[in-house]
Amino acid sequence: MKEKVRMAVIGASGYGCGHIRLLTMMDDVEVAAVCDLYEDRVETALKLCEDKYRGAVRVDGYTDYRRLLERRDIDGVIIATSWETHGYIAIAAMESGKYAAVECGGAASLDECWQIVRAYERTGNHCMFLENCCYGREEMTLLRMIKDGVFGELVHAEGAYQHDLREKVTFGSENRQYRYTNYMYRNAEFYPAHELGPIQKYLGINRGNRMLTLTSTASKARGLNEYIVRRKGADHPDAKRAVTQGDVVTTVIKCAHGETIVLTHDCTLPHPYSRRGRVQGTRGIWTEENKSIYIEGLSPTHDAWEPFSKYMDDPEYEHPLWTWYRGSGIDGGGMSYLVLRAFIESIRDRKAPPLDAYDGACLMAITPLSENSIAMGGAPQAIPDFTDGKWINREPSPKSRYNLDEIDLSLF
Repeated sequence: MKEKVRMAVIGASGYGCGHIRLLTMMDDVEVAAVCDLYEDRVETALKLCEDKYRGAVRVDGYTDYRRLLERRDIDGVIIATSWETHGYIAIAAMESGKYAAVECGGAASLDECWQIVRAYERTGNHCMFLENCCYGREEMTLLRMIKDGVFGELVHAEGAYQHDLREKVTFGSENRQYRYTNYMYRNAEFYPAHELGPIQKYLGINRGNRMLTLTSTASKARGLNEYIVRRKGADHPDAKRAVTQGDVVTTVIKCAHGETIVLTHDCTLPHPYSRRGRVQGTRGIWTEENKSIYIEGLSPTHDAWEPFSKYMDDPEYEHPLWTWYRGSGIDGGGMSYLVLRAFIESIRDRKAPPLDAYDGACLMAITPLSENSIAMGGAPQAIPDFTDGKWINREPSPKSRYNLDEIDLSLF
């Protein structure tokens, strides 16, 4: 077990700097290097580290990730760059002997997903997908209830990324933000991670179950162009460009054991933030939209919703990781802190992370598969088995507090 885990962060915009702030809170972690294409972002990241370490830890800045990866004194790398660069930087990190963690985002192609999986299998260095919503308090309470059989046999699940990103996309060029070009050139379920990540664990995907096929349909694209005209003017060059990304993308997935999943991507129309989760089983239903649950034979009133908060506050149902976290005195971070700890402790103990290369490949693959389905009028797309058949009998992730496949109360 390593006394100090030495980390590097590649990509120092908002997400990357957020990771740096959390990592520098951890006594068993040293941020040894930061990297970004833009020197001003590197300087911002270095300042964050200096404010915390006060010279006690040497932190180096880079504008070329390849030079950073040449170092032998770094154990793990967090990749918080643009979507289209995640894959090849993660592969380079694994090949340089380091654990890699990739921020959320879809892949450009299925081949990118396969390359990540093969790099892990070839090198033995793990790649974790940083899907922090898997560690949300609500999601983890649900996970425990599902594992305990409270919902009976699961039949259907839904998730959404409904988030008004019009301003972020509209001013993407000015703010060096990668979403703009994606929305202009692609039409897909861009951001399946927050929706699908927790659902994968509810349904045992890659460990006794798998996703088989999907179909995707996109609405017309109107919201972003209207917003650009309003904010930049009708004569601005961006206002004259055709937006490719549909305002609402709906994806339906069928699983090997018959469950269905519905995903919704909705980021270019007015909409308060919502992940619109839903879980349905033979004994009950939960819905995120109204924060409610109904369990047959357990809820106090037949056929009537009750607040889900009651279960989150009950030690019989709350996930023990959140019971521990809430009593730990840790100041801030929540699910983002917990997903980073899952990665750090995997490096420290030299174990597989709870969201591994196969999980990440499945999540990232939804983007190019949905893109193909939309382009072909909603034609079904086969979802690859990135485990090459191992999903049928795969054991749970290594035992840890952060395990998302099973819950071991003796660890808390």
